[in-house]
Amino acid sequence: MQKPKDVSTRGTYVRPSVQIMGVSASATSQAAPLTQHADHQGNGMAEDRHSLQSLSIRNSKAKSIITNKVAPVVITYNCREEFQIHDKIQSANYSLGRISDMLPEHYLVLGEFFMVQDVYNRADVLSTTKSCGAPNFRKVKGNYPLFGMGQPSLRGFKQVLQRLQNDKYEEVIFICVREEPVVFFHLDKDFIPYSPRRRENLHENLHNLDKGLSAVQMELSIQKELCDLAKLSENMLFVYNDIEHFKDEPQRIQILSEEDIYTTEEVYKRPLFSQPLHRYYRLPLSMEGAPLEEIFDEFVKILRENVNLSMMRDTSRPLPALLFSCQVGVGRTNFGLILGALVLHHLQGASQNPRSEEVQNSEHKLDFKVIQLLISRLPKGQQVLKEVDDAIAMCSEMHNIKDAVYENKLKLEGIGEDYQIQESSTKGYFLQQTLQSLERYLYLIVFNAYLHDQFPQAFPQSFSEWMCMNAWIYRQLANVNSLEFSAPASLITDGIRVLVSSEFLVTDLLSTAKEMKVANFRRVSKMALYGTGQPCSEALSVVLSYLTDHRRGHSGILWINLQEELALEGNGQMFTPREPGYLEQPISVWVQHPRQLQELELELKENILRSEKWLEVITEQEKQMRMLSSCHTVEELFIHQKSIYPGLTYQRIPLSECCAPKEEVFDQLLEAMKSSLAHDPCCTFVFNCLDGKDRTTAAMVIATLTLWHVNGFPECEDEEIVSVPDAKYTKGEFEVVMQVVRLLPNGHHVKREVDTALDIVSETMTPMHYHLREIIISTYRQIKTAKSEADAHWLRLRSLQYLERYIYLILFNCYLHLEKKDSWRRSFSQWMHQVAAKAGIYAILNHLGFSEFENPEDSLMARLRFRWLPHTVQSIPMRGELI
Repeated sequence: MQKPKDVSTRGTYVRPSVQIMGVSASATSQAAPLTQHADHQGNGMAEDRHSLQSLSIRNSKAKSIITNKVAPVVITYNCREEFQIHDKIQSANYSLGRISDMLPEHYLVLGEFFMVQDVYNRADVLSTTKSCGAPNFRKVKGNYPLFGMGQPSLRGFKQVLQRLQNDKYEEVIFICVREEPVVFFHLDKDFIPYSPRRRENLHENLHNLDKGLSAVQMELSIQKELCDLAKLSENMLFVYNDIEHFKDEPQRIQILSEEDIYTTEEVYKRPLFSQPLHRYYRLPLSMEGAPLEEIFDEFVKILRENVNLSMMRDTSRPLPALLFSCQVGVGRTNFGLILGALVLHHLQGASQNPRSEEVQNSEHKLDFKVIQLLISRLPKGQQVLKEVDDAIAMCSEMHNIKDAVYENKLKLEGIGEDYQIQESSTKGYFLQQTLQSLERYLYLIVFNAYLHDQFPQAFPQSFSEWMCMNAWIYRQLANVNSLEFSAPASLITDGIRVLVSSEFLVTDLLSTAKEMKVANFRRVSKMALYGTGQPCSEALSVVLSYLTDHRRGHSGILWINLQEELALEGNGQMFTPREPGYLEQPISVWVQHPRQLQELELELKENILRSEKWLEVITEQEKQMRMLSSCHTVEELFIHQKSIYPGLTYQRIPLSECCAPKEEVFDQLLEAMKSSLAHDPCCTFVFNCLDGKDRTTAAMVIATLTLWHVNGFPECEDEEIVSVPDAKYTKGEFEVVMQVVRLLPNGHHVKREVDTALDIVSETMTPMHYHLREIIISTYRQIKTAKSEADAHWLRLRSLQYLERYIYLILFNCYLHLEKKDSWRRSFSQWMHQVAAKAGIYAILNHLGFSEFENPEDSLMARLRFRWLPHTVQSIPMRGELI
């Protein structure tokens, strides 16, 4: 029989918030199709009487029976008891469905799921189910008491425990690492695991379920509903064992009570009553990527609770056996085993069977730049890395994380022409697989660094707390995807990408292009501080002439380019590379040093001139084919002008759009300004990005605060009383902002100075309708009217990024105050790590959100780990390689 393809469901199912222990988790408009009673009239009283008869309520107990549409109310003879009889399961609404027209229709769990046998026979690669009790049961290499396995039945689990007992393991710590719900049905004197599956993919477990519910809660809810569904089908349930050929499917299982259905906790905990030294834990690991920090915290909690896994253990006693299990005992079990191996290494020292030099030489080398940068900053980085590699090799019988990274990268590089399938691509899929396996490897390195620091101290800090104390790690890990750095310079000349002019991309909101030849040129009132869009050679000449004329007379000028993307001048016009079909999407390039951006621009320029081709360019008017006879990098434009204006200095300090500047960007901006002011106290500062708006404004505020600390603050006017809707929010008085302000010395005054700087910088750009404090709340308010879930997600991210930028400006101003006495010898990066982190600033930023309106924890973007990743409105095609 061929695998059915036609899957249909009947009934309208409205997914509820799952109720636990006693209330069914399903509610649809489809009534259960049971035998109809002939007496089905009036208000349902006959039906109620039938219900009462089925329950055999004796008249001797019931003085009065009041029937109604919900459930009969019984009042006893002594009038001391009154209760409702809710035996009307058949009147509850459940959803029906079938896998195909050839298979029978039956009730669906939680309105949409089919119950499928959890582990198929072919998954037991090591053939250990019969001999050991569980699929893929094994001990790791070396002398550590570490064991892994797939999902056993109840009888199989008892067999595993007996085997460990026979091997003289007195204490067993068993950790189930499954995140998906599993229940066990009573069959042939055993309890066999089954899991709910979606009809679209009967082979795949449920993932990314409601974050408000634990797997334990889900299982209890499913257990209750399955009992209800069995009562509707003559105490029978339909399940599937063969989802390849569907021979003799579905199977019918008899369910008489809840004792015929066990949850995972019931299967694993009940046998432990006879073995008091054994322990059971549920540690839900995701199938994809590295676990969240709170999962590591739960693992550390297990270590804290078990004294024999601490430095205080009785060394005369053997170590406890650590047993990990997922569905088939491969991916997540392997990750758990590696965690266990790292812990035992810190507890007992290196295993007796370390990797030989020959084995090390034969292993795949993962020479990713992100790994090298990470271990270069971690204390004992090389040792930490080696210990992780040893642990991976020790646990590699079924799966090797490093091999997974290497093989996925090979597959990614082996794809020639990329194919788009339903808004995703082949390259995108394998890139995701590579990045997820690489993320797991990186977090193992980070967790081992945490063990080095915290294990000898008995874990005074959780992993989450430690990460917030070392938030620079999040910055490093955010750079894992560095594809654009290796994108070939020939993409333009090969016609794969196009050059888009600044006139097409930039709106001149301040109407300065006519006079100054560049968009959005402006000055901060009473300060030698300017902002602008990206100038071409003509515009640069005009601006410099304007700044140095007899009226203004600026001789020393520091010009800082804030662009992360590449830019070139061709035939007198500024262009930036873009993807056809994604012209509005900037292509940012992550680099370690700004010099690398300038080298990439030079390589692009040389490739264009060398090709002598007609190139596709997008101008303000139309798409054109042009031969670029002259081509210059941005740096070359300034080198040429320096011969005319010797006081001109040019620097490139890339700043991400809409985000808070990274700590090192504050360092670079401050150092550049200090250096220029030391040389010329009257130095003029000019900042530009592509359009002179977002990034330029942020840098101008940073420069304004810096200059005030150097030259003195203006008199701050009394705070205005504003009586308009959301006034407190347009004043930046969000709960999380005020939480930071209360932590900072003289925090309210520090915030007020930042607000004054924002107001002064924004005065020059009123037509832009751009004010950082106001744009925070206005962006957040747009979420309610978003046209799609993707738009709402993007608006939420943007509002959080603006909020974080505002907080960083306050923190930077506080730093300027506190470190001024030492002339800011300690950098802002160091101050944030050494001072602010210990005060709890990163802990606050790791729960960033609008707690006035919603729970920040509902969005992953509240976390540093996810918010600091590169984000784009649209995913553009991949052009480079992971390096």
